[in-house]
Amino acid sequence: MGFFDKLRAAIERHNSLLCVGLDPRPGYIPNGDILAFNQRTVEQTADLACAYKPNFAFYEAQGLEGLKALKQTVDYIHQTTDVPVILDAKRGDIGSTAEAYARAAFEVWGADAVTVNPYLGHDSLLPFLRYSDRGVFVLCHTSNPGAEDFQTLPVGDYALYEIIAQRATEWNTQGNLGLVVGATYSEELAAVRRIAPEMWLLVPGIGAQGGDLEATLSTGLRADGLGLIISASRSITFAEAPRQAALTLRDQINYLRSQIPTPNSQPSTFNLQLVLALHDLGCIQFGHFTLASGQVSPIYIDLRLLVSDPATLRMVARAYTHMLRHLQFDRIAAIPYAGLPIGTAVALEAGRPLIYPRKEVKGHGTQRAIEGKFEPGERVVVLDDVITTGGSKLTAIEPLEAAGLKVQDVVVLLDREQGGKEELAEQGYQLHSVLTMRELLAALQANGRMGESANDSCIRIFADSHR
Repeated sequence: MGFFDKLRAAIERHNSLLCVGLDPRPGYIPNGDILAFNQRTVEQTADLACAYKPNFAFYEAQGLEGLKALKQTVDYIHQTTDVPVILDAKRGDIGSTAEAYARAAFEVWGADAVTVNPYLGHDSLLPFLRYSDRGVFVLCHTSNPGAEDFQTLPVGDYALYEIIAQRATEWNTQGNLGLVVGATYSEELAAVRRIAPEMWLLVPGIGAQGGDLEATLSTGLRADGLGLIISASRSITFAEAPRQAALTLRDQINYLRSQIPTPNSQPSTFNLQLVLALHDLGCIQFGHFTLASGQVSPIYIDLRLLVSDPATLRMVARAYTHMLRHLQFDRIAAIPYAGLPIGTAVALEAGRPLIYPRKEVKGHGTQRAIEGKFEPGERVVVLDDVITTGGSKLTAIEPLEAAGLKVQDVVVLLDREQGGKEELAEQGYQLHSVLTMRELLAALQANGRMGESANDSCIRIFADSHR
């Protein structure tokens, strides 16, 4: 189980986005016993927190005894709770030094995640990112007043922190990278969320630093009501009643979350950009079309055009990769023809092996029904472009299962919501779609891509039939 899987599990169990910081400041610890102080905090908040975040500096500043207490604290959390640990160390260096920092964070201290500094570039983060089961939080826009000294400097058309967010989305190939964005800068937080709509954001600055909790949640939450880790340290650990302080903040977060409307039909910011890019490329066409299923439709989705537009193809690959992060599989099985180039792009983006069942088995050469390397017993996720009915997906699954492969999940870019999901479910398969037809139509209508042609009445009839 990867870090973000552990995090999400803790969030769901404890109904909490609260991360409790464990920062043993000298002079505030009774008898100087750091471990006892931390144990008391953990005991009182273990069912209220989604993560714990010890700041390495406070332990290092107290010498060998402090470092010993850090190791004992991390071990104690792992032994007594189901809550992951984020080591706030802000590491960043080159080559073998970065490798040593990564090994220390994950293998010596046993952290589930660590904060890092991106100033030295992508290669300085690779040693951390290679630990695919651990989380890496990149400093993007910090909560301190001096953040504006450098982080908001213009770089072309963007601020430096926006460039960091953009690069981080490119570096997140294994799905284990998040960003650190301070709650004291709500406009910048909103900008980061627009750039990285699906990434997890670690948000310090609530509590003693005075960050605006309501603004943080309204601008930073994803469409699914998740995506934020709200960190508070002093306001909880040094409170007279730490449990009550944690409970109050946890419940305040949840109340504000409940008051923020979530869209029922509009796609996420990233998916909205994707819909518009597909439309502008010509992949979404209005008219009178007969589909492969034999159904007549006023809208046609032609994703074969993606091979001529690398930028949009990469957006599509990222969208699929996000869906795949939540699934268990050994290989991707792409369905020819439209699904094959998409599957290749997804395999490259996700770093996962690809196979594909042939539509026609050759009468010469190897005469294989399935191309690519695999072993019987492996689990594959089936990938295609669009689903109307489930017929073509079931046809593609047959040779895979005949070869001993296990199939449970099917992933498509668009579910036309015309019975395909239900047909697959009847046969024991689960459909996952990046977009539904309702989301796609709502996005096009809201952004003026429908026009006033005669086709619009047909599109509205189609939309009405899916409400």
